Amino acid sequence: MSTNEAAQPGLRAGPREWLGLAVLTLPLLVLALDVSVLFLAAPHLGTDLRPTSTELLWILDVYGFLIAGFLVTMGTVGDRIGRRKLLVIGAIAFALASALAAYSTSPVMLIIARAALGVAGATLMPSTLALISTMFQDPRQRGFAIGIWMTTFSAGISIGPIVGGALLESFWWGSVFLIAVPVMALLVIVAPMLLPESRDPDAGKLDLLSVLLSLVTILSIIYGLKEIAAGHSGWLPYAAVVIGAVVGVAFTRRQMRLANPMIDLRLFKTRAFSAALALLLLGITAINGVNFLFPQFLQSVLGLSPMTAGLWMIPLALAAVVGSLTAPLLARRIRPAFVIAGGAVISVVGFLLITQVDAVSGAGLLMVAGVVTITGLSPMGVLTTDMVIGTAPAEKAGAAAALSETSGELGVGLGVAVMGTVATAIYRAEMTEHPTQAAREGLNGAVAAAKDLPLDQATALLEPAREAFTTGLNVVGLVGAMLLVALAVLSASLLRHLPPVGAENGTAEDSQAMIR
Repeated sequence: MSTNEAAQPGLRAGPREWLGLAVLTLPLLVLALDVSVLFLAAPHLGTDLRPTSTELLWILDVYGFLIAGFLVTMGTVGDRIGRRKLLVIGAIAFALASALAAYSTSPVMLIIARAALGVAGATLMPSTLALISTMFQDPRQRGFAIGIWMTTFSAGISIGPIVGGALLESFWWGSVFLIAVPVMALLVIVAPMLLPESRDPDAGKLDLLSVLLSLVTILSIIYGLKEIAAGHSGWLPYAAVVIGAVVGVAFTRRQMRLANPMIDLRLFKTRAFSAALALLLLGITAINGVNFLFPQFLQSVLGLSPMTAGLWMIPLALAAVVGSLTAPLLARRIRPAFVIAGGAVISVVGFLLITQVDAVSGAGLLMVAGVVTITGLSPMGVLTTDMVIGTAPAEKAGAAAALSETSGELGVGLGVAVMGTVATAIYRAEMTEHPTQAAREGLNGAVAAAKDLPLDQATALLEPAREAFTTGLNVVGLVGAMLLVALAVLSASLLRHLPPVGAENGTAEDSQAMIR
């Protein structure tokens, strides 16, 4: 059992818990901002620090790379030392790393700071989700709290370009990092007042070999997927994925032998837990075709600035807010399986609309397609996350939250790899006969090559490249539709035994289904 200062099971959360939820949204907002603002700052820091192309790639990628790698480890650490304690430690580390990044004087210094931000960020995400499971014992309230938790991240992603653009107009590039410092300072001050402490008193010592195996597993797979998505040829990315899978098997076998494992594999015997993780992975894989390719279409096909493209993406964030907050309410009356499946069917319509987008129609049809797609998929994210932390024992809340986040991160990597590979393959097939090597490689190469050409030659180069990219986007829409059909079928078949959330008139069989 766990040591909890929160309300006992069955007791509804009060004002203190909802204020605590507001506190828990603070680190999520900062994490989301850090994902998006750096892309705007990249040209400015490039002029100041003059990083090589490889150094710039590491500056941009190492943050998310290490967040993904350390989620499982930090979720387990939180179960052992206390989730609130880990949250506060992570907030302090994040603030210090942000200041280091803001005042970096060399590319290497900034890479180190970004790496530290990634490790600190990995402490924040599972801690916030685990604390929500502790604070909101009532299933209906917990589902709505998770919806708010998820919409905060979506909102942060959306306003990132706006906040970043405003800061860069008035200050130097380091200002985009300093916004985290006062927010994290506020979190450190108010967390002990409003957030309960919870931990697993019987967790035992952390097995360092398990930590190493988990890091190698996740980092290898994420690295391989990112390299494959970037179109890097050679055997190394594929070897990294294979190595990650093999080490993952070794990690799993070790967990089965340990008295106090990092990940209690018995969690996966619960059908709702394992099915929710699988659906989350599949759904995030599909949606990242939208998140990965839409900004490229807006900027490289339609020629919008990063700021304008960011503004065009706001309707997608609003769709995520609506879908995330509506899902828990629907799940109180309709079985979650059918809410998820129904949303997936709506998303199929959105993906089919993506197949009709062309390079001339502009952003209108693209945004309609995106709004429909994300509105339909948002219930999947909220309800599967709720299932993962709701079916796990309270003492394993940190590990369960970390598994949920890791499944999402793997879905991001897999989605970018699969959808990016499909789009790139279609693009190159369409551009095989083009005389310009850079244009044959990708749309970014075509855009770069066109900058040095007269207007008529640039137009002749860009028009077929933009058409080829759009064709790739259309095919990705078809692939996404097929994935969502599979998600709808799997949800309806694997989770149909679960009753509506918090159903007061559920049968005894329904009650048993919640723990199977």
